[in-house]
Amino acid sequence: MKILVATEKPFSKTAVDNIREVVRESGNEFLLLEKYTDKSDLLNAVKDVEALIVRSDIVDDKVIEAGKKLKIVVRAGAGYDNIDLKAASAKKIVVMNTPGQNSNAVAELVFGMMILMNRKNYSGATGEELRGKKIGIHAYGYVGRIVGLIAKGFGMKVYAFDPFVEKVMVENDGVKWEESAESLYSKCQYISLHLPANNKTIASINYDLLKNMPEGATVINTARKEVIDEDGLLRMFQIRKDFRYLSDIAPDNAEILLRDFSDRCFLTPKKMGAQTAEANLNSGVAAATQIVNFIDNGDVKFQVNKF
Repeated sequence: MKILVATEKPFSKTAVDNIREVVRESGNEFLLLEKYTDKSDLLNAVKDVEALIVRSDIVDDKVIEAGKKLKIVVRAGAGYDNIDLKAASAKKIVVMNTPGQNSNAVAELVFGMMILMNRKNYSGATGEELRGKKIGIHAYGYVGRIVGLIAKGFGMKVYAFDPFVEKVMVENDGVKWEESAESLYSKCQYISLHLPANNKTIASINYDLLKNMPEGATVINTARKEVIDEDGLLRMFQIRKDFRYLSDIAPDNAEILLRDFSDRCFLTPKKMGAQTAEANLNSGVAAATQIVNFIDNGDVKFQVNKF
């Protein structure tokens, strides 16, 4: 089978070399499309391949339609909202992600941004420490769990809310379980978001939820911009002079936030939670390995669509 890696924002050379090795050792053909500047390049490249690996590249109905031989698409990373699941399912194309491979990189970025903000961008002004503060983890999955582990290393008090994770699993990690998002937010000065973007979570982080956070309220979003109610976010900045927002994915009203509240808002130039050499390598190799296992054994363990 032909396996195409198509990335507008390329994997590292080391990652590409390792992906190529996995593909070729399995007896399959490796193809590479990098730094393409026009959608037509992707549409042409996908015409004659059975498997596709992407990063944040948009795999919409046009790509699905062009890929007449496609059997599987793997998003190298956790989020997969860049892939049209409905179109893929209609063509009986399996879609997978690679959960957990970027988790440590994202979790470390959470604390990098927190420390940067707390130390006033290293300006020399008096800052504050994390030790003894309360952090709430909203969604206790791969990334959330590592955030909790790191937070305990800083001496923080760790809380979590996730209706899809059993209470005993959270408590076994030495993390305090909260029964609701409202309870979590009312207790914790810091909230780290790890929610997927779906019908239930989009714009769910709103003013009514945020307004009850304690003094020094700080939200760190390394998940998706869509989970934030941007009107509520702006209102928090306007009403709560202590409120801070840190994110590696800018909201649509970023220009306003950075113009009016630059001392309390930090946004990275682009989404960079997974931008480490280790995450780059891990997610790429995992994607290739999952495709090989699917081809050889019909393994669909990480399938995210249904048909």
